[in-house]
Amino acid sequence: MDHAQPTPHLREAEKQLSGIQSWRPYQSAQPCCEPIAHIRAEDLSIGYHDHLALQHVNLQINKGCITALVGPSGCGKTSFLMSLNRLTDLIPGCRVSGRLQMNELDVLAPTTDLLHLRRQVGMIFQKPTVFPFSIKKNLELPLREHGKHPRETWAAMIETTFQQVGLWDEVKDRLSQPAQALSGGQQQRLCLARALILSPQVLLLDEPCSALDPISSGIIEDLIVSLRGRYTVIIVTHNLAQARRMADHVALFWSVDGINQLIETGSAQSLFESPQHELTAAYISGARG
Repeated sequence: MDHAQPTPHLREAEKQLSGIQSWRPYQSAQPCCEPIAHIRAEDLSIGYHDHLALQHVNLQINKGCITALVGPSGCGKTSFLMSLNRLTDLIPGCRVSGRLQMNELDVLAPTTDLLHLRRQVGMIFQKPTVFPFSIKKNLELPLREHGKHPRETWAAMIETTFQQVGLWDEVKDRLSQPAQALSGGQQQRLCLARALILSPQVLLLDEPCSALDPISSGIIEDLIVSLRGRYTVIIVTHNLAQARRMADHVALFWSVDGINQLIETGSAQSLFESPQHELTAAYISGARG
């Protein structure tokens, strides 16, 4: 009986699927074990015009750990994420109150240098947002606008950063081609490389896998896990299985009586295995949300 030969698309999919388990950009750091605070939110509230998007959040984000923010849509997770590098300032009518501390920096202080803050706190959005330039220029632009490195070092930095996100072998022969020609998963890794090339301390990820196919999502997950210990990573996800696979700590946000708030936070193991709040138990069991 004759067997059909695999198509090029099938062979490529099989290659990518095997890469989910075997590919690692760098060896993962050891999981964090010391609760060293990197970011502290105290009584943080966020509103848009007359609408209160989030109320009285008290949350500690530990240094070098992966923290997942979970909960139903519209419960304030992205608003919290955007407040960490003051992107909320760009939204008309948005107001933020309370205290937000990043190491010794008072994030919400009027005197805070926002350019410096955003160099230290990179953000990756749900949909890949590549610039309408070449692949190479997508990394040259942040170096030119925000970097402090001599131009003669850029080529080596770009190669190293692409290697860090597992993209170098895929793009090294077409760096001058448009970034929009890359696949969705490749574009998301390009966006991550663009953030990493500025050597941030914190990475904010707003549902980075939601617009990707399962194979590309697996590659992005592996990449994020490999950053543990070297960056403080905060990821918004609706995928509880993803949060369980990746996160050291989990924070559940929920709307109670129309007010979005933080319900429970703790280690991923404790929150998934022995939740303390009934809403948490209902959410992770699938009974709510």
